[in-house]
Amino acid sequence: MSMKPRFLAPGENSWQEDKTDLDAHQSTQFVFNPNQSLALDLQRKRLPIYKLRSHIIYLLENYQALILVGETGCGKSTQIPQFLVEAGWATNGKLIGITEPRRVATTSLATRVADERNCILGDEVGYTIRFDDCTDETTKIKYVTEGILLREMMGDPLLTKYNVIMLDEVHERTMLTDIIMGLLKKVLRKRPSLRVIVASATVDAEELRDFFNTNTSAKKDKNEDKDTATILSVEGRLYSISVFYAAEPVPDYVTAVVETALKINADEEPGDVLAFLTGMEEVDRAVQLLSEHAKLCKEGQLKLVPLPMYGSLPYSDQLKVFHRAQNGTRKIVVATNIAETSITIPNIVFVIDCGFVKLPWFDVETQTNSLIVAPVSKASADQRAGRAGRVRPGKVYRLYTEEAYKGLIDCTPPEMERSDLAPAVLQLKALGIDNVLRFNFPSSPPSKSLLSALELLYALGAIDHDGQLSEPLGLTMAEIPLDPVLAKCLIVSGEYGCSEEITTIIAMLQVQNVFVRPTGGQNALKARVAHRMFEVEEGDLITLLNVYTAWEKYKTNSWCQKYFISIKGIKRATEIRSQMRKLLKKLKIPLLSCSGNVELILKCITAGLFPHAAYLHFSGVYRTVRGNKDLHIHPNSCLYTLEQPQWVLFGEILQTNKTYMREITVIKPQWLVELAPHFYQRTAIDPV
Repeated sequence: MSMKPRFLAPGENSWQEDKTDLDAHQSTQFVFNPNQSLALDLQRKRLPIYKLRSHIIYLLENYQALILVGETGCGKSTQIPQFLVEAGWATNGKLIGITEPRRVATTSLATRVADERNCILGDEVGYTIRFDDCTDETTKIKYVTEGILLREMMGDPLLTKYNVIMLDEVHERTMLTDIIMGLLKKVLRKRPSLRVIVASATVDAEELRDFFNTNTSAKKDKNEDKDTATILSVEGRLYSISVFYAAEPVPDYVTAVVETALKINADEEPGDVLAFLTGMEEVDRAVQLLSEHAKLCKEGQLKLVPLPMYGSLPYSDQLKVFHRAQNGTRKIVVATNIAETSITIPNIVFVIDCGFVKLPWFDVETQTNSLIVAPVSKASADQRAGRAGRVRPGKVYRLYTEEAYKGLIDCTPPEMERSDLAPAVLQLKALGIDNVLRFNFPSSPPSKSLLSALELLYALGAIDHDGQLSEPLGLTMAEIPLDPVLAKCLIVSGEYGCSEEITTIIAMLQVQNVFVRPTGGQNALKARVAHRMFEVEEGDLITLLNVYTAWEKYKTNSWCQKYFISIKGIKRATEIRSQMRKLLKKLKIPLLSCSGNVELILKCITAGLFPHAAYLHFSGVYRTVRGNKDLHIHPNSCLYTLEQPQWVLFGEILQTNKTYMREITVIKPQWLVELAPHFYQRTAIDPV
């Protein structure tokens, strides 16, 4: 019996069409020719937000904070900064700052606005992301990632360079978004001239207005002051979107995405496709399947051009999705939720929504971060649907039933409520927020998570007995854009004399997967044999070091193909490694090599990753030292087929049908007591 999803005309029973139009608007397409400024200007004036230009300026003159609820594609991210410049908010060397949750959104939006302003990127309009500053002294509109703005606040707490700060895509409620909102509330009290715009397509506007409203009800009763925050809603609809639901749940959403894309190519008129999946491995698998099917396209059908899109993809490859498809071809972009907001891919007419997203989740008891595949929220589903219909009426295919959609939660829980707070607490301490427990977060984090973060930072040596940031270790850890456990590894690598090897390992960890693993056939066996050439009994991190050491020797595409290594992944790791070594030089950490002394590397890793320790229980499964959570070695680990070691450290937890450890390192138990005496102590274990 065929398990393929069926596509029937709207109104028939197997696919149900939602007749309620989702809001869709004019496309903010990426145009790279500055000579088309007149056409871009005409396009700007057609955007729904353009009609509210004077309203936005008026409200900013009278209120410190503006909560802007604008429909997807109405022009919030690109037009408001230009309105502010034209109204004189960027004079006397002051800047308009716009924060974005992701690097690709930051760079692509800056490119778009520079084209609309008919200027060179980096002059009037620029951007700053980690390790890449494309601005100069003439810059007026500056797009930055949230992490960059937070680091700017360390040197300039009152953000005196900025007249207006715009927080974009607030509905994602990342941890950095909540921290920045809490800090900006403090800054607004000290700088009445600063203006803050909080923009999103789906957000609880009244809750945020009350959060930024600095006047109490008592003051308002005495008529001493008025509200300092207000709400503006932007409405507009240029193109409708038809939403189709599956008649019954699909058994494998990756396969269903591929089959749906092929069905669209066979039956629908020209127009590009955007498909959402949960992670890099699924995206690469879908792209591989689509590439194989692309060779079998029949005469008269459009040729398929499948392209991946995820955060760890090299920047040059990310830009490929913005290039227009040639005549006679259909571009199929397979993306994670990175394409859900902020960025607009040209000519997308069809959207395929798998209905799932991969979320990080922190377990306080075991000090473990897990990646959990969970159903999307209604807000995320609507955001995904909003990617269609930018250039003409679009269609959205949801690979779940209408009843399942109605049962989804309204919004994804804020990251502050489900993540490890140690990085956030470290940043707040570096910003001078001593009493983190009393910090005004938009959504209060669990008290257990805050206490766990303080305990971990104390064990790492980042804070002292009084809860103050330690010097120099704590200050140095705050300057490194990594998780505190990895930052500690990097800092102590100079003392252990293995900083060259540690920078390589950490760079490889930033790439989701450098190994190419074919799904089946003869190539799957060849890949397994090839990967065994690098595997060692010390674990996955030393295996990654071996891979990079071999790459350094050959550096050819043919070598990567022979050993089934991702050329994109290894090149991205090379870029990160180079940036990390520049950072070591800046922090005056010596760059040394241990010359093959693996024990030094393992001890250095243990000095940072000691909270993620597990031991082999007599029942045959691993258990975390703290919390006694059952764990298993992931099938992709080099230790999966070897004799099980007694003690290991893991980098992350993956929750599927079992709870798996990934990025595993074999250690000796005495190292935990030696290197983390505040965290572990030796005791007798009852075997019963």
